[in-house]
Amino acid sequence: MKPHRVVLPALAMAAIVLLSNVLVQFPISAWLTWGAFAYPVTYLVTDVCNRVAGPSLARQVAWIGFATGLTCSALMAPVRIAVASGGAFIVSQLLDVAVFNRLRQQSWWKAPLLGSAAASVVDTAIFFSLAFAGSAFSWWHLAAGDLGVKLAMAFVLLPPYRILVTRLTKPGAQRLKLTP
Repeated sequence: MKPHRVVLPALAMAAIVLLSNVLVQFPISAWLTWGAFAYPVTYLVTDVCNRVAGPSLARQVAWIGFATGLTCSALMAPVRIAVASGGAFIVSQLLDVAVFNRLRQQSWWKAPLLGSAAASVVDTAIFFSLAFAGSAFSWWHLAAGDLGVKLAMAFVLLPPYRILVTRLTKPGAQRLKLTP
C-alpha cells in the first residue's frame, strides 16, 4: 500500500473523529448531542475509500480514525467512555467496510446505505452499553436519539457519496492520490 494514498482520507477521518469527540459534549436535548450529526460522516469517508480504492484502504483509514479517536477520548473522557468509544468505533467501521464490500456490485446506493445503517446500529449498541450499562445514568433515550440521527444521516450522505465517488473516479482523479 502506497503511503500517499492514505493521507487525504486519513486527515479527513481524523478531523471528523476529533470534531465528533468535541461536539458530543454539547447536548441539543435529552435525546441528542451535536456529535450525532458529525460522527456518521466517518462512514462516508470509509465508503468513498472503499468504492474508489478498495477495502484495504478503507480499513487502513478506519484504523487511523480509531487511533485518533482513542487518543482524543483518553484525553477528554473517563476511561470507560474512551474504551467504549474506541471499541464501538473500530468494530462498526470494520463492519461498514465488510458490508459495503459484500454489496459493492449492487445498486450504487445499497452498499453505502446498508453498510452505514448496520454499522450505526452496532456502534450505538456497543458504545452505550459499554459506557453506561449498570450506571445510574438514563442512557436509553440518548441512544435512541443518537441512532435515529445516524440512520437519517446514512440517507442524507448518499448524494455527497455519489458526487465524491463520481469526481474521484473520473480521469484525472489520480492527482488526489486515492486511486490505485
